[in-house]
Amino acid sequence: MPANLPAEAKAKWLRVMEAKTPEEKIKAMEEFLSAVPKHKGTEKLIKFVRRRMAELRREIEERKAKERGARGRGGLYVKKDGDVQLVVVGPPNGGKTVLLKCLTSAPLEPDHVPFSTVEPAPAMFVEDNVYVQLIKAPSLVLDDPSSDINAISFALARNADGILIVLRADMEPKKTLESIVKLFDEAGISIYRPKSMVKIERKGLGGVQIVGRLKGATLDDVKRLLAEYGIHHAAIYIEGEATLDDIEDAVFSEHLYKPTVAVLSGRDEEAERALAEMGIPFLNVDLANCAIDRTALLTLILRTLGLIRVFTKQIHNDQYTPKPLVVRENSTVGDVAKLIHSSLYENFKYAIIWRRESYPKWPKRVGLEYRLKDGDVVEIHA
Repeated sequence: MPANLPAEAKAKWLRVMEAKTPEEKIKAMEEFLSAVPKHKGTEKLIKFVRRRMAELRREIEERKAKERGARGRGGLYVKKDGDVQLVVVGPPNGGKTVLLKCLTSAPLEPDHVPFSTVEPAPAMFVEDNVYVQLIKAPSLVLDDPSSDINAISFALARNADGILIVLRADMEPKKTLESIVKLFDEAGISIYRPKSMVKIERKGLGGVQIVGRLKGATLDDVKRLLAEYGIHHAAIYIEGEATLDDIEDAVFSEHLYKPTVAVLSGRDEEAERALAEMGIPFLNVDLANCAIDRTALLTLILRTLGLIRVFTKQIHNDQYTPKPLVVRENSTVGDVAKLIHSSLYENFKYAIIWRRESYPKWPKRVGLEYRLKDGDVVEIHA
């Protein structure tokens, strides 16, 4: 995205960063765009800013609709319900509605006219007592990245835990996948883990500090770059390696990574190879016959999002609770105790752990720092 911007444009971007309300941000972005020279090197930056302005305008419309007591259309956010929230994306007639009908009880029907429905449609996929909220996003306009309809999908994705891409083997899935990846990437959302991710956290004091690895640049180079944007105190967090260009990208927009899974209806070797090369986990399904391995899909989602299921058991009960807690990988017994009730953590003595598949055999006595695995059954003594 870096485009050798003139000093005037950099100064105006500082006003964007300092703006507090959506209205102030839009006005500052308009002034910024007026100072950006129009050439090939600035095309991506200009598109990004215009898409962000479209999202902000829609946020303003939603807020005004709520203030009037009206029901807003095309809402940018859906309140999270259940254990996990995924946004379901894909092209028109790509199988999104069919997937949700196969997995949930939501009364949805495919659009007869492409792009005729732009409101997000939530539905609940329940398997093994884990509740996965699936939000059907409006169909992606693959040939018009700046479409306001796409802005809704981007906003939903930013607010969700992850993304689920629906592909059909009879609709050029490899080409569709590449278009979707590019579309989200230009909107500042990576749907596969990038080689580097940069987050800039502005501070009031302390100068510029870097946590992570720089490539082809020094701390002084970074300080000079940030000073051009009026940033003199900041902590820069880098995952992987980051170049000076990566850091300048992060000045404009923190590039989000959203864990993503895909379902491919039918078989297509090119698409499967492309998904594997990008590191996007996928499941082959048959949407026409609703032939979906629900257990495999849930396992894929949890593994990709770095989540595990932990079952709890009360001391005087013979059976553990069938509804698991869904927690981050590497969570400890102490983390689970806090989730249940602070008093369990504060008065903790020990815990008994079983593997669900072997319960009630082979219990193990552990302490607060014991790291749990998917399917563990926990009985906490306090």
